[in-house]
Amino acid sequence: MTDRRITILGIESSCDDTSAAIIRDGEIMSNVVANQKVHEEYGGVVPELASRAHQQNIIPVVELAIKKAGISRNEISAVAFTRGPGLLGSLLVGTSFAKGFSLASGIPLIDVNHLQGHVLALFIKEKEIEYNPPKFPFLCLLVSGGNSQIIIVRNHLEMEIIGQTIDDAAGEAFDKCAKVMGLPYPGGPYVDKLAKEGDPLKFEFSRPRIPGLDYSFSGLKTNFLYFLRDNIKKNENFIEENKTDLCASLQHTIIEILLGKLKRAAKETGIKEITIAGGVSANSGLRNALKENAEKYCWNLIIPKFEYTMDNAAMIAITGYYKYLNKEFVGQNTVPFARTQL
Repeated sequence: MTDRRITILGIESSCDDTSAAIIRDGEIMSNVVANQKVHEEYGGVVPELASRAHQQNIIPVVELAIKKAGISRNEISAVAFTRGPGLLGSLLVGTSFAKGFSLASGIPLIDVNHLQGHVLALFIKEKEIEYNPPKFPFLCLLVSGGNSQIIIVRNHLEMEIIGQTIDDAAGEAFDKCAKVMGLPYPGGPYVDKLAKEGDPLKFEFSRPRIPGLDYSFSGLKTNFLYFLRDNIKKNENFIEENKTDLCASLQHTIIEILLGKLKRAAKETGIKEITIAGGVSANSGLRNALKENAEKYCWNLIIPKFEYTMDNAAMIAITGYYKYLNKEFVGQNTVPFARTQL
């Protein structure tokens, strides 16, 4: 008897994490992520090293995902892969593997926008856990190392960006400011940890005056750098003596900028169904601030699980599942792209 359940293999290789996942009928069966620690000593991702590591990791990661799911390869209905945005060399590894797997297995190939994947991670079902996805239409604050966007999500495959950064992203601001303080890479989680021990109102940093719902974080980065430079001239131990307060004040500023536009978007659209997605959505300060605002403004707030905030293949597989239902397939001539929008 033919198994009619829809089983999607998802592959994510947009940056420095190689990931594979299996989702069946919208429910997660496995999600395997191989991290690349090699970049820490360089203070950022080295594209050439990232693509080499993907080549080494992708076969064992996919095999492990299939094994953990407890299925055979011939049960897979389609293979979904991250087409972009991301590092081109890294994307090529995932794209090439997905094409080969599709061709060898005789199954459809599905391309996935990495940003769309972050949003649809909110729809991943888990066994024995109550399924509580957001209701359409909803607003999603997508914040990561490369993106800061406010999105109206009308259905699983229809999204509209109504605000985005005109220069740097919030995640980049976290990482770059952390680097000048001497914190390890990626700096965002270290800032979050130290901020819990500091005074968020100790130092005042500049806030951009950008019209509409767009963001800007380049001015904040510059202001933070000059602030440290000026104070180090007076006290060479300034950073070490004030590290927790610096982290708390920086995080407080970034969160205020993010939520200021989100509150405006909710008011202008009248939408009270609010979600977050992307790597920065793991930040505890942002999560707490969102909960406070949700209570104040009567939002229905949906916050994703920590494991689905970072780059992972489960979000690619769930997007592939909805595209499979819509029969949105691509051919073997499909190529990845480093930059794109929803």
